[in-house]
Amino acid sequence: MPPMSDITINGHKIEVLFAERTISKRVDELAREVASVKPQQLLVVPVLKGSFIFAADLLRAFYDAKLLPEVDFMMLASYRDKTVSSGQIEVLRDVETDVRGRDVLLIDDILESGRTLAYAKDLLVARGANRVMVAVLLDKPGKRAVSIKADFCGFECPDKFVVGYGMDMAHAYRELPFVGHVLNPDK
Repeated sequence: MPPMSDITINGHKIEVLFAERTISKRVDELAREVASVKPQQLLVVPVLKGSFIFAADLLRAFYDAKLLPEVDFMMLASYRDKTVSSGQIEVLRDVETDVRGRDVLLIDDILESGRTLAYAKDLLVARGANRVMVAVLLDKPGKRAVSIKADFCGFECPDKFVVGYGMDMAHAYRELPFVGHVLNPDK
């Protein structure tokens, strides 16, 4: 499919920021980057919900990169149905796997304020993880509210509210195979 610029879905005009092929290529590169640090007893923990598509693609790419991790999930919330973080982190689902002595890779869709990932990272370190690394599809460094940096990053994201590739606006647009910016969110 040729690259798209803007599309309209359900009355919302969406500007394509990162196309499907671009994302796919970068995910394969990220898998090799993670493998290059030689993680031990790797436990991959996608932070739900927004990361689920990125995490699934990255996990499949790990196979070609010769990584065979275990997988568990966390569900943390700070946005709910808003477009701006509340600043309060809620644990909606915690990991069930013992992380003591293991390398853990947290996977999230976007690193923005950093509060959610810093909370998750601190929690897993406190539980005895050997090393907690962070992989994100998108990084918005200008929005950082806490000191945290991704170990593995797909793309730097402009300061725009994004949807697609697992990310949503009030539970819509997660299915889009690209990352886009809703130009008229109030419609």
